[in-house]
Amino acid sequence: MYKKRLIFWAACIGMLLFGMSLITLGAVVPELKEKYRLDEISSGTLFSILPFGILVGSLLFGPLCDKYGYKILLVVSCLLVFVGFEGIAYAPSHNILKMCIFLFGLGGGAINGATNALVSDISEKDKGANLSLLGVFFGLGALGMPFILGVLKDRFSYEVIVSIVGFTTFAVGIFYLLIKFPPPKQAGGFPITHSLSLIKDGVLILIAFFLFCQSSFEAIINNWITTYLTGSLSIQPDKALFALSLFVAGMAVMRLLSGSVFRNTAIKKIWVGSFSMILSGLIFLAVGKTFNLSIIGLILLGAGLAGGFPIMLGFVGNRYKELSGTAFSLVLVIALLGNMIVNYLMGMIAQAYGINHLITVAFVELIVMMVLCTAILKKLNNNK
Repeated sequence: MYKKRLIFWAACIGMLLFGMSLITLGAVVPELKEKYRLDEISSGTLFSILPFGILVGSLLFGPLCDKYGYKILLVVSCLLVFVGFEGIAYAPSHNILKMCIFLFGLGGGAINGATNALVSDISEKDKGANLSLLGVFFGLGALGMPFILGVLKDRFSYEVIVSIVGFTTFAVGIFYLLIKFPPPKQAGGFPITHSLSLIKDGVLILIAFFLFCQSSFEAIINNWITTYLTGSLSIQPDKALFALSLFVAGMAVMRLLSGSVFRNTAIKKIWVGSFSMILSGLIFLAVGKTFNLSIIGLILLGAGLAGGFPIMLGFVGNRYKELSGTAFSLVLVIALLGNMIVNYLMGMIAQAYGINHLITVAFVELIVMMVLCTAILKKLNNNK
């Protein structure tokens, strides 16, 4: 028998590592550009390899978890992330660096999907609340890695710091090897026909496209808000980065509250509160002309977006208990496609019409998310 509490904390550690891995490349790219003498195009290639690796990992983890269980996948994924960290630290050439970044993304994408599916599987009730607590550790990892690099950069090179974090990932893989996980859900044979029927489920597709918008909304804020603040409001770059960290902090704090204080709050009330905070945050960013108003707007945005993934993945876990991994794979892959597509379109819009239209794109996404959420809740109620 496996211990649910131990498995939950094991999943949280994995999500913490995913948060750290997702932010590492961006945090050390100036050093990589200098070390390998990369131009802007070559640097951009590195950023495109990482999400591609995450996409592949997100596609593969679900069927593998359902068929073979979580242990093997998580152990192998930790080893891949370990190789990625060591490659970013010590790769002897640019080409090997690119291979390591792909493995980095592959392992990270699989860990992200597998830990979410794992927490869903061990949660008989309150899946959304438990997934919210899991999401807190992503925020801690995303905030922690830049903090670690900032504090230690005067004492150690970035190679040493990244390498040590990599060995921590290796140790987590050993830990996964030693503990018991839930048994495979489809050990007797993978039901291909049933899994293919997932794409015919209207509710699942609506959830997938809600997460398409959710993921892309988070992406354009993470990737473009500093440009918006420095370009439109003439805020200093270091202050803009601080404001972005408060966006992540707002999301982490709200997920912590959702998994504890608001655990028993009705879903409809949570959604009303979430969309109200997103709308308020966008208004503060649109009309506010000061740094303090921008901070308030970003904190509200982070808090409002906090519930999207945990609640929707909780719906998926409740709907497909015997194929949770495969169902999670489907919706996460579509979510990642949204991240990549809308982020690219935002770049085209910013170049052609100006960075001010970041808020316009965000407003459009909010409207689409509200429509999709209403349709999802209606269909779920009808099914009940």
